[in-house]
Amino acid sequence: MTLQLHYGTRAGRLVLAAAVLGSGMALLDSTVVNVALRRIGGDLDASLPELQWVTNGYLLTLASLILLGGSLGDRFGRRRVFVYGVVWFTLASLICALAVDPVMLIVARVVQGIGAALLTPGSLAMIQGVFDRADRGRAIGAWAGLGGIAAAVGPFVGGWLVQYASWRWVFLLNLPLGALTAWLAWRHVPETWDAKAAREFDVAGALLGVLGLAGVTFALIEAASLSASTVAAVGAAGVLGFVAFVVVEQRSPYPMMPTGLFGSRQFSGANLMTLLVYAALGAVTFFLVLQLQTVSGYGPLEAGVATLPITIVMLLLASRGGALAARIGPRLPMTVGPVVCAIGIALLTGVGASVNYWAEVLPGLTVFSLGLALLVAPLTSTVLAAAPDRNAGIASGINNAVARAGSLLAVAALPAIAGLSGDDYQRPDIFSAGYREAMWVCVVLLVLGGAVSWLTISND
Repeated sequence: MTLQLHYGTRAGRLVLAAAVLGSGMALLDSTVVNVALRRIGGDLDASLPELQWVTNGYLLTLASLILLGGSLGDRFGRRRVFVYGVVWFTLASLICALAVDPVMLIVARVVQGIGAALLTPGSLAMIQGVFDRADRGRAIGAWAGLGGIAAAVGPFVGGWLVQYASWRWVFLLNLPLGALTAWLAWRHVPETWDAKAAREFDVAGALLGVLGLAGVTFALIEAASLSASTVAAVGAAGVLGFVAFVVVEQRSPYPMMPTGLFGSRQFSGANLMTLLVYAALGAVTFFLVLQLQTVSGYGPLEAGVATLPITIVMLLLASRGGALAARIGPRLPMTVGPVVCAIGIALLTGVGASVNYWAEVLPGLTVFSLGLALLVAPLTSTVLAAAPDRNAGIASGINNAVARAGSLLAVAALPAIAGLSGDDYQRPDIFSAGYREAMWVCVVLLVLGGAVSWLTISND
């Protein structure tokens, strides 16, 4: 069923408002939680691994279930599943705000990620389903641009709430936003679905995906606190979960992730590059905000605003990066972009106790952002172009899940690689040394991402 609404009409604006509020709520949450981590740790007496789980519990279920969420929307109605996801996300946010210890907060974040996995694909799918084809590009462009504004507002709102109110308000903010979004969507978004959608769902694939990511993530985060045999057993279970996931996807008549897409060298290369680049991006946002607060003495508001150049540069230049790739092909931008990002991270390794923002933070963030602006649009276009048109939605969903998984694994692994554990995030001298080591690992990941693009991406 497809309705043909037009951009600029009242009905079209209401659909766009609901979609933007939903995706913006999830984006705002992911932006501000990193800013709040140090205050959360101090208030709940959390260890560094527990703070890693606050971030990764959410990413774990989101990355594992986002493809299933899209399938549910196609089958049962995109508006319905979107609204269920918004309500789920909002109620989980309330539990996050009421958390009395780290375990309660982590469990609530895991549940919150399930809601995000339901609402995130539905946000764009609703626009795709109800707008007239001629107006669809403008609607998607407005959705992306307004979503970028949410990302820009996040550091201000989150930093201000954490610094002058409480970190709990980061989650309580979702209550009025969620209520408004659910009401708008239920009242004003026409229901659409895919009449040809599979009648069955890849539940086994979804569960194995969660098992694989959870096992590997647990082994990486808890490596320093558990016995070697326990860590090895859990890690092995995670790896076996991934292997079983691939086998199930190959044999399933309705796979969540059609493995045939990876027969394309272009598709496989673009997703491997995504894994490496977004691993570095997730680690940088996690470590830099903590470094600025723990070592440089920034408050939450200052630390949040400090990362604003990333959003500004992306808003201003990402479309130009896409236009450049359209003229010269994606291979060069996807190769040079990660290397430029690596140079920016190398500049940020010097951030320390006596930091000068304009001389030591802003230049590195700006260079890093320029690299992102070069690579993001051609990366998305390459992933979609490498898949058959009928699989465009699945291809985009896979790439989204790979990006989230990259951030998840990096945040899980890098603290241990850098020798950080316990309450080290509150000890400036120890955390600063670990921060520098983690940043250099990110430099390596980004250079590898550029090399993968050069070796696998074609301009054809």
